[in-house]
Amino acid sequence: MEGPFERHLFVCTSGEYCPVTDGDSQSIHRAFKEAVAQAGLKGRVRVNNSGCLDQCGHGPNAVVYPDNVWYSHLTMDDVAVIVDEHLKNGQPVERLQYHPPKKGANKLLRDEHEKRRAGQIDGCRADRPIVPYDDPTSGEPVELAEAKS
Repeated sequence: MEGPFERHLFVCTSGEYCPVTDGDSQSIHRAFKEAVAQAGLKGRVRVNNSGCLDQCGHGPNAVVYPDNVWYSHLTMDDVAVIVDEHLKNGQPVERLQYHPPKKGANKLLRDEHEKRRAGQIDGCRADRPIVPYDDPTSGEPVELAEAKS
């Protein structure tokens, strides 16, 4: 039995970190809705907010069903690429895909300001083997935390 939509995209817009600290997931959600409509996919692809996806520190996150393809560290620039390549043409965007280290919850360490600790192993996307030191959403380096303990 087929469902009412070909694909369903959920963007984490709640929880502690995706909406503000790790990026602006609410704006990304709005951009997905607009891009899906502009691509003529309304009625075929549904875009919804989701609760916390339990992958804190890797966000903003989104997941596409029924494909079970997860995307992490999303920016506004990624929206058009995902809509065109994946949602419209059926080809997941490998460079943006999230490959968690294990099943279940995968949360990165935070500093005292609730920012992702720079330098810790991320490894969930090919272009993000570690949490970057120069990323404005990164906090205190993991090495500094280790030195304090």
